[in-house]
Amino acid sequence: MKVTVWNEYRHEQEDTAVAAVYPHGIHETIAAFIKEAGHETKTAVLDEPEHGLTEEVLAETDVLVWWGHKAHEEVSEEVAERVKQRVLDGMGLVVLHSAHFSKVFKKLMGTGCDLKWREAGEKERLWAVDPTHPITEGLGEYIELEKEEMYGEHFDIPTPDELIFISWFEGGEVFRSGATFKRGRGKIFYFRPGHETYPTYHNKEIQKVIQNGVKWAANTNTPKHVYGNRQPLEKLSK
Repeated sequence: MKVTVWNEYRHEQEDTAVAAVYPHGIHETIAAFIKEAGHETKTAVLDEPEHGLTEEVLAETDVLVWWGHKAHEEVSEEVAERVKQRVLDGMGLVVLHSAHFSKVFKKLMGTGCDLKWREAGEKERLWAVDPTHPITEGLGEYIELEKEEMYGEHFDIPTPDELIFISWFEGGEVFRSGATFKRGRGKIFYFRPGHETYPTYHNKEIQKVIQNGVKWAANTNTPKHVYGNRQPLEKLSK
């Protein structure tokens, strides 16, 4: 499977605290453990021409993993539409943390995708509420993170096709932290953890979720339908 990991790659270059956690960028950390799962990986970042997401790159991508936070508006409408169309055509999409507010995710959801948040380094428990789902394979009842940014309800998204994880935070909030959607021929997995100042993507259980999510999102058997006016099918022989 061919996986492209996209990241703004701004925090790591502008904030020494983030660079200490992800010295080669969040995208390289994620790409490394996806590669460990046996997939061919490449990375792309915001400041590359066409944000590294040319038509050629996307055409060769089975699953796109997207991390964004501070520069959503710098993503061009043309590239955002290009990614959206590839998802509709069957490319898988894994949306991480603050990428809930990315142009691509909002276009595909059709809602504002807003939420409550608080950066306070709180304990988080991600409860697996669908233990039969492939994305929870190899995991226990919950994942505990000692420090994470709080995201709280209401999360302005459409009702998910499947709800995989619900988070609880020390401040009392809960959040739909793992949810799947289908759009056109494409499958989308949103997964909440991953604030840039915490080592969340070094956590083996979080890595396992993302590895499982990438595998789930791949389009391996969906036929491509032809739409529009068509002639009747040939009559079956008697």
